[in-house]
Amino acid sequence: MRICSIASGSSGNCIYVGSDATHLLVDVGISGKRTEAGLKELDLSMRDIDGVFITHEHADHVAGLGVLGRKYNMPIYATKGTIEAIKRNSSLGEIPEELFMLVSADEKIIIKDLVCNPMKISHDAAEPVAYRISHGKKKVGIITDLGTYDDYTVESLKGMDALLLEANHDVNMLQVGPYPYHLKKRILGERGHLSNEMAGQLLCSLLHEKLQAVILGHLSKENNLPELAYEAVRVEVAMDKVRREEEGMGGDGMKARDFPMYVASRSEPSRVIHIA
Repeated sequence: MRICSIASGSSGNCIYVGSDATHLLVDVGISGKRTEAGLKELDLSMRDIDGVFITHEHADHVAGLGVLGRKYNMPIYATKGTIEAIKRNSSLGEIPEELFMLVSADEKIIIKDLVCNPMKISHDAAEPVAYRISHGKKKVGIITDLGTYDDYTVESLKGMDALLLEANHDVNMLQVGPYPYHLKKRILGERGHLSNEMAGQLLCSLLHEKLQAVILGHLSKENNLPELAYEAVRVEVAMDKVRREEEGMGGDGMKARDFPMYVASRSEPSRVIHIA
């Protein structure tokens, strides 16, 4: 099983997850041409794609959906609310009704030898979800576009072998930056996006000794930097280990060097993560 971020950020998101037999995309928020080019670097084409799972209807997650859907007649998996919102988006053009496949949070979908489990998230969209995808005992979680998390989030993501986790913004950069007040308020709100620190805190709740890789994704172009995101998450992990040791919580505390951590590129495919 492998996962690769073809593009990740506030300007467009597209994630590949696959096995030897099955190939899926999560979101197509970049142009069809860029999506095809990214797959080519993985020695794949859109003809190989067995389906596209959409997290929600915002443009940075569906911009290429109309063109690719019509050209390749590929199944589009999304929640009822997301499908209805996509249909109202005139910029995507007409998408054939038969391409839409309904998913619901916490109800698994089997695509050949992959199992996809949608999970609820808190974001200002019609009916957004994140996805957990498994191949046998191997499991990856793709979770972006959430303003907060809770026990359900943590329970849903426990035991993942790899995580693509949102680290959207540095709070200080956002607060002093050029965005209007209402947009800053939205991003910082409970239906907005995870800050670097919150991403690190969520990650601390998900760490386990068999975690093979963490990919930080959906970074804001205006309000974050890859090195800031990486360092902030690393610090949260280090602080969590210290806290656990001080509280006598034993062996669950991990260091950032105990697992590989990468920052997904905004504009080009990132490192392919192979789940052993």
